[in-house]
Amino acid sequence: MRFLRFTCLFFIFIMLAGSVSPAYAQAYRFQVPEQAVVVTINVDGSIAIDYTMKFLNGPGAHAIDIVDIGLPNYEYELRSISGEINGQPITKITNSDIVSPGISLYLQSNEIPAGEAGTVHAYITAVKKVIYPATQTESEDYASLVFSPNWYDSAYSHGNTNYQVTILLPPGVKDGEARYFIPENWPGSNEPESRIMDDGRIFYTWVSDQANTYTQYKFGASFPSRYLNEGVVVKEPYVPPSSSGNNASFNLESLCPFIFCLGFIGFFGLIIYSATVGAKKRKMQYLPPKISMEGHGVKRGLTSVEAGVLMEQPMDKIFTMILFGLMKKNAAQVVTKEPLDINPATPLPTDLYGYETDFLAAFTEKQAAPRRKLLQTMMVNLIKSVGEKMKGFSRKETLAFYVDIMKRAWTQVEQANTPEVKAQVYEEVMDWTMLDKKYDDRTRDVFSGPMVVPAPSWWWRYDPTFSRSVPTSTISTGATPPPLSTLGGRSISMPTMPGSAFAASVVNSVSSFSSNVLGGLSGFTSGVTNVTNPPPPPSTYRSSGGGSSGGRSCACACACAGCACACAGGGR
Repeated sequence: MRFLRFTCLFFIFIMLAGSVSPAYAQAYRFQVPEQAVVVTINVDGSIAIDYTMKFLNGPGAHAIDIVDIGLPNYEYELRSISGEINGQPITKITNSDIVSPGISLYLQSNEIPAGEAGTVHAYITAVKKVIYPATQTESEDYASLVFSPNWYDSAYSHGNTNYQVTILLPPGVKDGEARYFIPENWPGSNEPESRIMDDGRIFYTWVSDQANTYTQYKFGASFPSRYLNEGVVVKEPYVPPSSSGNNASFNLESLCPFIFCLGFIGFFGLIIYSATVGAKKRKMQYLPPKISMEGHGVKRGLTSVEAGVLMEQPMDKIFTMILFGLMKKNAAQVVTKEPLDINPATPLPTDLYGYETDFLAAFTEKQAAPRRKLLQTMMVNLIKSVGEKMKGFSRKETLAFYVDIMKRAWTQVEQANTPEVKAQVYEEVMDWTMLDKKYDDRTRDVFSGPMVVPAPSWWWRYDPTFSRSVPTSTISTGATPPPLSTLGGRSISMPTMPGSAFAASVVNSVSSFSSNVLGGLSGFTSGVTNVTNPPPPPSTYRSSGGGSSGGRSCACACACAGCACACAGGGR
């Protein structure tokens, strides 16, 4: 078996070496600034592939006269393929003599001259025999697709590409049933944007502006096979047509994909598991993609709440940060915690942010459903506001700046020498510490042990059960009471509480907000996401342009979840 494996590897390298074309087309030199690929999985087990590519030809380069696109296999009908160049139909489409399997789009009189740009759109209606059994980690049979979009040789293609890849699942697949595979070589997020269309179909979209068209990327998804027609899932490894025309011959070359499939089954089992764990997380991505488009420099001056939105912190944490901020400003008082009921101060402080006043306005509505709607509107406005502030700035650099603020805040708290100083520092910087993903654990650790700490001066406004030496008449009117330390001109010690109890109360406030106010974080966030980051229809989910070149290309859909796709670049 070991000898056979190494023999397979040897043959694959020989195949790769033999597939590289001579460098007789060095005059081709181009960029692909934008590319969008939509792969639609049909119930008959075929896939439709929609390419939109914007091509920028290099100065002095050979005119782009033919666009070659690699395909997963030979199971397609050439006559059903269509294409356009700058909106004009491409009338000559043939099997490619550069990449196999693949097609050639002849631009003819619409070729792209040196130094100019062009948009190429290609639509391959049906490529069959690309859906294979997935690794069996489910209680029922799953089918899978692993797809590599077209790519070119780096000798001809260069520069970054604003790249979008979408996989549209078959009709009927329910939310939570599908799994995505972690992409290979992808410079963007491993987690796709997962959306549900109006007709109920689910699709995954990966987006990156740091990708390119000279690297092979692999994307994939699996789903219950019962959503496909009976018998369309391919059970045997794909065998390409031989030169003799005997496709059924069983030789070493046909055995290699099967061997590689076995070797990758365990690996992709882990991928499916990680995809399952991450399913909830990817639903929480509420920022519109444009905020992720990089500018230059750091956007300073964001509040901790706005920084939390930029980090896409869970919305229950965002609301808790706003609530604590209002308590610290003496702008509101919690009447009851379960269910949460808040009374705004009268008059309100003049230094409130817009999202703070919107938050208080939402709590004037006592009915749960209308209140949630108002809070969703508040979040939509806050996200849009952050997007406006981030225009022209780098999200990556800005996030690093505020993460550093968060880390320094924790350092101040953790290095405090006494419980009293620790509590005081924590009160001052707690809004920034809440940006930490490990906020719960670190808060408990900081205030663990037999520690007694003074309660924050505003704590009585947050916890209705907390005792305080403040006249009842002052509280009921909503007026701001004098500080406890100077009440009546006398020096008064702040009430104390066990550090562990304080930490538990702060930490539990987030989950309490989610269950008592939002009625569930996932559903609430989805209502916001549908406005701030709605799913576009796959038929139009592509860049504003698209283009490709006559450089050699290659693409493949693997024989199973995990098979190695082997293709090489070259030039026409």
